[in-house]
Formats: sequence, structure tokens, C-alpha cells
Amino acid sequence: MLAMLGFATIGVFLVAIMTKRMSVLVALVLVPLVFALAGGFGGALGKMMLDGIIRVAPVGIMIMFAVLYFGLMLDVGLFDPLIDRLLKLVGGDPLKVTISTLILTMMVALDGDGATTFMITISAFLPLYKRLGMSRLVLSGVICLGAGVMNIIPWGGPTARAMAVLQKDAETIFNPVIPAMLVGIAWTFFVAWWLGRKERARIGIMDVTSAYHEQLTDAQRERRRPKLFWFNAVVTLVLVVALLRAWMPLPILFMVAFAIALPVNFPKWEDQQKQLLSHANSVITVCSMIFAAGIFTGILTGTKMIGAMSEAAVAVIPTSLGHYLPLFVAVTSMPLSLVFTPDAYYFGVLPILAQAGAAYGIDPAVMGRAAILGQMTTGFPLSPLTASTFILVGMSEVDLGDHQKFIFKWAFATTLIMIPVAIVTGAIVL
Repeated sequence: MLAMLGFATIGVFLVAIMTKRMSVLVALVLVPLVFALAGGFGGALGKMMLDGIIRVAPVGIMIMFAVLYFGLMLDVGLFDPLIDRLLKLVGGDPLKVTISTLILTMMVALDGDGATTFMITISAFLPLYKRLGMSRLVLSGVICLGAGVMNIIPWGGPTARAMAVLQKDAETIFNPVIPAMLVGIAWTFFVAWWLGRKERARIGIMDVTSAYHEQLTDAQRERRRPKLFWFNAVVTLVLVVALLRAWMPLPILFMVAFAIALPVNFPKWEDQQKQLLSHANSVITVCSMIFAAGIFTGILTGTKMIGAMSEAAVAVIPTSLGHYLPLFVAVTSMPLSLVFTPDAYYFGVLPILAQAGAAYGIDPAVMGRAAILGQMTTGFPLSPLTASTFILVGMSEVDLGDHQKFIFKWAFATTLIMIPVAIVTGAIVL
């Protein structure tokens, strides 16, 4: 019963947002609420929902001040030289823009944090996409692919969880998957090339002989602070280093950085208020979805629906197909990112799968490798169960349902292409 409620909750939610019958915010709150009430959990719902909100509160605070900080840096012109250089580099060619987007995404994704990757890459490229009239779904999609395949690295969340729960090291879990990961990276470059080629055919190669800063409106020029460029650059560099080195909790880092940068760039109280209000829409849009997602996961976790779904997922595997369990795990790993949180899958589902595989003589490490080919790696930038997804769609200014419809097939294909390589190289043994 619980498993059916859980799968029905996920299914109705995805249909509701993809068909645009409901906004993402409304669906995140009402869909699990209705199914939880139907399951008889009305008396405990308040605490479940509050627990979910509390769990995502640090992420919501971080996103709020991250949007404010990077919005401030965009307004004062910190990224203008970078955008000018990118314009000269790509020559107004959408194909070169998509490839550049993917390269920067993968470079930043080496830190293993999806939120940081999205904020930095989108801040750098969104003005360029707007300038050239490119689809922002291409922006969110290419970043999704690059960040997804790079999330397989050992210090990324999924692989780290797999190593922890199976008590294996990176040499055992990650190293055998490297050839498959490299093929996955090559595939993402092909997709970026393909999407860029389609954008080039749609809008052509634009003449961008004039620099980006020369095309600003008078209002935008008034907010530029060229004399404070190096101050802003140093503060941002220190912030990025602090984020990568985790000197302090991420929400605190963004709060402090914004509190320092705002009064220096806009000393007058009135100008500070205008700056805050100018990004209020983005902050409310993204943060409201984060807290709504907290309610969604809080209900699924509190009602034990996720646990029941994990047991049901294992129970459907026929005994006769037991030896193909690693293949089953690999193929389903990416789509199940839409159903299970990383903790629920790696700490709840994977141990059960590993135990089931052991009965057929399958090394638990093989099950771990199969899982990281898609579960919250290629799948995490599409999942409504991860907060960073809402950073991606919010900052890219796209709808979650549109993003999922646009890039799901390409992200799933990344996993499907890596699987044969993993089998041939022995990372997955059938």
C-alpha cells in the first residue's frame, strides 16, 4: 500500500508539472499532501512537513544569498570582461557557445558540488545566451549533462555514498568505471555539438563585433562599478576558494560575502534597497520551490513511502533474472533519480540490491558501480528531489517540466551508452 502511494505520488507529480496542469510549487506541496491524507497520515503531516523544511533550510538560505550575490556581481559588471572575451572567442556562433558551456561546467564540477557548478556557470553564460537569443533550455540542458556525468567522481555525493554503504574505496568502486565515464563525457560533447548546431541553424551566427558592455541600457550602465572591479574580483575569488575548501558552511559564506560587497558597491541605503528589490523575483521563485521540495521529501520520508518503494523495487526482480541484476540496476539507476533521494537510494535501496546480488555470487562492488552510472549522477540535475535542480532551472529562467522534457532523453542516453563500456571493461559483470 505504501509503495503504491509513493509511486503514485511521484507519477502524478511528474505528469502534473510536465503537462503544466500545476505549477511546480503547487504540485510539490499538494500532490504528496493529498496522497498522505489518503494513506491516513493526517495527524502526523504537520511534523513531517516541518522536518522536511528544516532539512532544506540551509540550502534555501544559501540559494537566497547566492542569487543576491551573483546578481550583484552581474549588475556591477564583474563578468563583463569575461563575457566580452567569450563573445570574441565564440564569434557569435551558438555551436561554440554550447561547447564552451559544457567545458566550463565540467571544469567547475570538479569540486563535486552541483549547486556551486550551476551558480558559477549560469552566471557566466546566461547573459551570453540572452545576447545571442539562444534557448535557455539549451543552457540548462548542457549544464545538466556536464554536471551529471562529472558527478561520478569519488568526492561527488553518489559515489561517496556508495563507497560508504558498501565499505569499499575509490579504487574498487570508481576506478573501474573511468573508461565508461570517459565515453560518457565524449557523448555529452556530441550532444552539446548537436544542440549547438540546431541553435546555429535556428538563429544563425550573429555579428557581435561590438563588446557586450557597449550594448547595455542606460539603467544597466548606471549600476556598473568599473572602479571597483578588482575589489569585486578579489571578494569573488576568495568566496569561490572558501566554497571549494569549505572554510565555513556555504550559507554563511554567501551571507558574509554579500554583506561585504553590497555596501561597498552601493553605499547609500536607498540604492541597497533597490538592488535587493531588483532580484526579489528570482529569490522568491527559487527559494519557494526549495522549501516546497522540502515538504515533498519530508512527506515521502516521514510516511515511509520511500522505504516501501525501495523494497517493492527489489521484489519485482524475477529469480530467474538474478544474474542480470547489475544490468537492471544500471539501466534503472538514472530514471530512479526522479523517485529516490540520494540518501534513500544509496542507504536504503542499494544495500538491499547488494544483498540480493550476493545470493547470486555478485560482488557488491559491481552493484555499486552499476548504481553510480546514473542514480543521482546523470539523473540529479533533473530530479525534483535535489535542491540544486531548482538552482539550475531557477537561475536559467526555465520551467522544471520543460527542462525535464528537453534533456531527459539525452541524460538517460548518457547512462545507456556508458553501460556497454562498463560491461566490456569488466566494471559490470553479468
